[in-house]
Amino acid sequence: MARYMQVRARGNVVAGAIWMFVISLLLFWLPLIGPLLAGIVGGKRAGGVGEGILAAFLPAMAVAVFVMVFGAAVGLPLIGVISGVAAFVTVAGVVIGPLLLGAILGGVMA
Repeated sequence: MARYMQVRARGNVVAGAIWMFVISLLLFWLPLIGPLLAGIVGGKRAGGVGEGILAAFLPAMAVAVFVMVFGAAVGLPLIGVISGVAAFVTVAGVVIGPLLLGAILGGVMA
């Protein structure tokens, strides 16, 4: 009689970041609760506390890179870089706090 051990699959950081990004976009109208819920779901999906923290910073970096590339594509690379940094600071200052707290809570629950 063979015994099988069920191995729990670890999460994926990119999938956790995508979940965080999508839920944050859908719950943008809830200032603190929306990012907190997105962080909990994304941190749980990422698979742990460290992975959840990394996944929390990926959406902010993605938005900053998008704004920077879009600003540089217009023909003003310096303005693109400045707007990309400003977007990262703004997103990091407003959204990352509750998202990071939720990611830590979600990572603990994973």
